[in-house]
Amino acid sequence: MHYFRHFIAPALALLASASWLFAITPPEGFTALFNGSDLSGWHGDNPHHSNKAKDRAQSLKMQQAEFLKQWSIQEGALYNDGHGPYATTDKDYGDFELMLEYKTVAKADSGIYLRGNPQVQIWDHIEAGGKWKHGADKGSGGLWNNAKGAAGKDPLVCADRPFGEWNQVHIRMIGSRVWVRLNEQLVVDGAHMRNYWSKGNTPIPASGPIHLQTHGGPIHWRNIFIREIGSDEANLLLSELDTEGFESIFNGKDFTGWQGSLDQYEIADGAITCLKGGNIFTAQKYSDFVFKLEFRLPPGGNNGLAIRYPGHGNPAYSGMCELQVLDNTAPQYADLDPRQYHGSVYGKTAAARGYLRAVGEWNYQVVRVQGTTIQVELNGTPIVDTDVSTITEFMSPKFKADIPEDGHLGFAGHGAGVAFRHLRVAFIQP
Repeated sequence: MHYFRHFIAPALALLASASWLFAITPPEGFTALFNGSDLSGWHGDNPHHSNKAKDRAQSLKMQQAEFLKQWSIQEGALYNDGHGPYATTDKDYGDFELMLEYKTVAKADSGIYLRGNPQVQIWDHIEAGGKWKHGADKGSGGLWNNAKGAAGKDPLVCADRPFGEWNQVHIRMIGSRVWVRLNEQLVVDGAHMRNYWSKGNTPIPASGPIHLQTHGGPIHWRNIFIREIGSDEANLLLSELDTEGFESIFNGKDFTGWQGSLDQYEIADGAITCLKGGNIFTAQKYSDFVFKLEFRLPPGGNNGLAIRYPGHGNPAYSGMCELQVLDNTAPQYADLDPRQYHGSVYGKTAAARGYLRAVGEWNYQVVRVQGTTIQVELNGTPIVDTDVSTITEFMSPKFKADIPEDGHLGFAGHGAGVAFRHLRVAFIQP
């Protein structure tokens, strides 16, 4: 979060300079999504129409013709008259930073769709605009489709500029987490964006296009720049969230504080790597806690996180559970039970899939265990939220219904090559 604050100041200062306004030259590390002269890199798509169409290809074809009529270039800015399909990037994006400027009119209602998902809200925030009953008095920049009362739904401050002036927007998205700055003020602080299309039942996709919404009023867009965020940077930024109370449980050099089949693991370059198999676990026991870690999978990698492990037996059956650590893409795992894929409460609750980084890259995971509940966030996206006490259907009769109140934290190796590093734990106080 500190990075976001420090980075944006010089970038926005550059945007505000007179020479900058007429130059489509992106800040360092960014690329221009709009060249200032034509619609290259964009096409027309209103996903509310095309996602419901019986013939999606035909729907997009018709929308493209309308897009070319309703969108135009005015004095180096991308302009829409309030009608037609949304301006949509040809390219899909995963984790990114997006910078742009917009200028709209009274009673307008627009937005920025991230990975094809509605939306960072843009609208008329004054009372005469007629949208105060919907929360417009709180200003633009909020995640409009988040549930009422959820983080990010309402902007932290109203930062809109008067009509006729350009507004500066800076968005960072990692996983489903979104940060928004409007006119240099933080209005959304790392909130999870709700998947509108699944009504919040599944996370938003790991990648998708950016849409500039047209919805009832003329709007201008300019200085549209994007920077894709790699896995190492994403992990670093995620690691800076909610650091209070966390302590390292691995010193990066030896197995101090650990026990079990230590000869089946090695330490190199600050990481614990499984050599063959076996269970290792902390000497300390934990009850309610948050566990943050990074892990790296080799092709076909298979391991697990032992939760409230008693120190003996198979962690999947003898403790509270085993959280699967698995290369979901490996051919040998193509036909597993859904409760066996990465992040799943093994044999009990299936995790959402599609959020692992490429094999060989470091992933960032947060596990929250409180009472009988388990939440797992992978690379910034929640993939599990379950109460194991309510589970009645198990993959195997070996699973027991009783849940220990505490136990060790560890790794359950099922093969070679899976590595772990940057292990931190915080107790959840009653």
